[in-house]
Amino acid sequence: MAKANPSSKTLVNDEETFDSGSLTLLGHLNELRIRLTYVAVALLVTTSLSFAFAQPMLEFMLGPYAASIEGVVELQTLEPTEGIETFFKVSLLSGAIFSMPVILYQFWRFIVPGLTRSERRYVFIFLPSALLLFVLGILFAWFILIPAAVFFLANFLGTIFKTDWTPSGYIGFVLRMVFWIGIAFEMPVIVYFVARVGVVTAQTLREQWRFAIVGIAVLAAIITPSIDPVTMLLTMAPLLVLYILSIGLAVVGQRQFERSVAIE
Repeated sequence: MAKANPSSKTLVNDEETFDSGSLTLLGHLNELRIRLTYVAVALLVTTSLSFAFAQPMLEFMLGPYAASIEGVVELQTLEPTEGIETFFKVSLLSGAIFSMPVILYQFWRFIVPGLTRSERRYVFIFLPSALLLFVLGILFAWFILIPAAVFFLANFLGTIFKTDWTPSGYIGFVLRMVFWIGIAFEMPVIVYFVARVGVVTAQTLREQWRFAIVGIAVLAAIITPSIDPVTMLLTMAPLLVLYILSIGLAVVGQRQFERSVAIE
């Protein structure tokens, strides 16, 4: 009776592992395609519905500008397509905001296969907290950041420069502030889950606080299209508070990760 060749057995096992890994990768790519399709459909629906209310939203967004100059304002269009482009920008942002629950849920469904059964219950923490932080970021941008920034920019050297803004300039400014501040407020949730899977520790976050301040300053400069110091400081202040909160959540996530590793 012929003996089995150990090397050939090892080769077969390696090929089976490779094939299994390839199938797993294809499965993940297919799952990603499905989730992105759901997100695209939700974004299309909410953007289409928002387009019907684009004009009232545009008039509402002029509020901080009117308050800063204490009068009625009109945006001057300089290009034929600038008006319709502004309508689409407002509709797209509104659609992204209203579809955020679907986006977060689809993101969760994408990462669920890599989680244990006990970890999957965190959906009841992840979705509400992520949505709450996103809404808080939008409210902070609208009620604090934008009025201060618009007032400063509208009245800076007002005796020399005439304030006559275009829709793409002013509305684009407001949209970027609202959306990216909302995204930036997701920092604690992101840090918690990164610590939960063992990628980062609370000690690392505490030791690298100097780099964190520099990073937050850079992030604030990217988020705020304005270069004035008032807007920069107003943007950095809540992000620093969120970073401190993220360290506390990283402690919780790190302990849960260490406990799960010990159990395994």
